[in-house]
Amino acid sequence: MRRAKISIIGAGNVGSTCAHWAAAKELGDIVLLDIPDRAGVAKGKALDLACCGPIEGFDSRITGTSDYAHTAGSDVVVVTAGIPRKPGMSRDDLIATNVKIVKEVAEQVAQHSPNAVMIVVSNPLDAMVYTAWKASKFPTNRILGQAGCLDVARFRAFIAMEIGCSVEDIQALLLGGHGDDMVPLVRLTSVHGIPLEMLMTAEKIEACVQRAKVGGGEIVQLMGTSAYFAPASGTIQMVESIIKDKKRILPCAAYCEDDFGVSPGQKGGGYFVGVPCVLGSNGMERIVDIKFNPAEKKLFDESVSHVKDLVGIVRKTFPELA
Repeated sequence: MRRAKISIIGAGNVGSTCAHWAAAKELGDIVLLDIPDRAGVAKGKALDLACCGPIEGFDSRITGTSDYAHTAGSDVVVVTAGIPRKPGMSRDDLIATNVKIVKEVAEQVAQHSPNAVMIVVSNPLDAMVYTAWKASKFPTNRILGQAGCLDVARFRAFIAMEIGCSVEDIQALLLGGHGDDMVPLVRLTSVHGIPLEMLMTAEKIEACVQRAKVGGGEIVQLMGTSAYFAPASGTIQMVESIIKDKKRILPCAAYCEDDFGVSPGQKGGGYFVGVPCVLGSNGMERIVDIKFNPAEKKLFDESVSHVKDLVGIVRKTFPELA
């Protein structure tokens, strides 16, 4: 049986850690690509990771390169390319620089791997998924953004820290844009089936919600750059579901046109917004609809409004992506 092929664009902290998780899970052969000036970094990290195989017990072939020809025929392409956040920067501050980078990457991916599923991790996430979609001209089921898996993981981790229980027993859902206005759904959060409200006070729950919203910023402040272990782990959770056709329901930035009341924009077409999706071999195979209460709906609509603002900046600044 042919091995799956996973290409990761960007050999920085997030990209190389994606390669690490993918190799450890033995999901397929891996290509780690960066720009020519950083080809040595991509090759060095790939070689270093390959040397873990005898110890960790995986035999994935791992290639470091700056040549997109090595990515040809990929089943899944993960896009981590772009500049990371620094202290004092919001995700939105990255938009002008990272649109140019992601646009070029998406065009190369479309040329060399026209049947791939593309997962975008670059920030600001919701605008970068839109950029990759327009630049690649991929069908919407084969374009996804990784944000919800990371955000939910942080929310679950913070709850577990507060309660003093295993993170494995916590189930949660978080929707909306990837930013400070993301929407953790407390009503649908439980600990081994026990509603969260039975285990924590409203004040402590709200503290966990707020910490989840700014969790990325907290890490930036602590170490001076963006997180990478958890973002990479969330990305490979998506990759695994696609490669293995697991049909997992995971929160992803997926194309919504009428789903969840996300109305088309002035130029027509929808937006990529964090919603629960079934991920399988065809990429985003369907969106799982849920019913909001009025308070949740209000928060979700506010989050979607911010996504629309970001996409509006992309369209205005780069008319070819409108």
